[in-house]
Amino acid sequence: MTGLEVTATPASMRLINQRTLVRLFLRLGTASRADLAKAAGMSQPTAGKIANRLVEMGVLEEVDEEDIAAEPSANGTAKSNRLGRPGRLLRLDRTRPRFMAVQLGVKQTCLAPLPVAVQIDDDWAVDFPTAPTPEGWLAQLAKAAAALPAQALWGVLISVPGIVDESNGKVLFSPNLHWTERFDMVPSLQRVWPVPALLVQEIHALALGQLAADPACEDFLLVDFGQGVGGAVVLGGKLFHGALPLSGELGHTPALGNTRPCGCGAVGCVETLLSRRGLLESFASACPGAARDWDAFANHLREQGVTPWLAKSLDVMGGIIAGALNALGLKRVIITGSLTELPAGVVEHLRASVRRGAMWARFGEVICQSAPRHRSAGLVAAGVDRILVPATHWEGGMRRHQRRSGSHAATSHQNPVLVPAQ
Repeated sequence: MTGLEVTATPASMRLINQRTLVRLFLRLGTASRADLAKAAGMSQPTAGKIANRLVEMGVLEEVDEEDIAAEPSANGTAKSNRLGRPGRLLRLDRTRPRFMAVQLGVKQTCLAPLPVAVQIDDDWAVDFPTAPTPEGWLAQLAKAAAALPAQALWGVLISVPGIVDESNGKVLFSPNLHWTERFDMVPSLQRVWPVPALLVQEIHALALGQLAADPACEDFLLVDFGQGVGGAVVLGGKLFHGALPLSGELGHTPALGNTRPCGCGAVGCVETLLSRRGLLESFASACPGAARDWDAFANHLREQGVTPWLAKSLDVMGGIIAGALNALGLKRVIITGSLTELPAGVVEHLRASVRRGAMWARFGEVICQSAPRHRSAGLVAAGVDRILVPATHWEGGMRRHQRRSGSHAATSHQNPVLVPAQ
């Protein structure tokens, strides 16, 4: 597999095969042992043996085919329609919380204990206002954590805004949450939950969540509008990472004539116009007597349509997105966040602007669609890929955690990443 750096010993091959099967379930949802062997290109005895081990560890669960025939699929994929006697199917475990998902937002922090199986819809168990200091935020987090189950966790997964060095667990720069830049977040999280902790850039989590919700769509640019504006690229079913821990920062492209200061230190960034705060600021300037809140803004757009000042900002953003599509050779854009909460004409105007600037629109179809956020699904997908079955067992989250803390979360030298069921 790409990026693999381990010698092909029996132990490492077993981990490679475990990684292959677990990743397959993120795409397939459910599968029989025979289907699994075929999809993975393994012999049935090999696939069956590995699957049995994963069931024993609590990564997979076994269910009767007839029992899940009426259930909605976890990732939207179709159920099996095999003829004959109902068989036994496998799927990622849905019952036991294994990851603590944390969304660190500029205004709000949310938590949820989640199983290995990806849950497409966000359902946060606890939330609280994000404190303005790391000490205050950590105290709030510890208080919230006390009310949530944590006995059998395999990792903590935290979505963070800004420029994030995910491999080293550091926030390098956060225009809208500067205190995270000087905060050693991983060891702080591990004082609350003594398990491996993983930082995931927030737009990366959203892109991975979109991929989990629609596994058949393997190539797209996701652009999210919220407290900032950011993007992430998925190519060939994998999140794109550049040579630097910096990509998709579309919101910090300057817009000609824009004089608003940005949290990044520059002037004129397009996110100062199309972030939630930027939109409300423009609305207040255009309609001085109107209430400066999101509902009033949405109602104004329902009555007036896309106003000239908003159309201008959307056209600038459409040109930026089109330029990204042209550079990347993509034809699909997924829009998430605040713009999708406004009347449909807003996203439609942006869609038209993207198509005007995208070269592929001259030859084929450019798709620009809106979608809900799937942040928790993306966090779990990242946790499965980087903590549960990392590309190398010596560089896995469990092994790093053991070296740092002396923890014995993994119980076997032959399998230092996956842990037995509890």
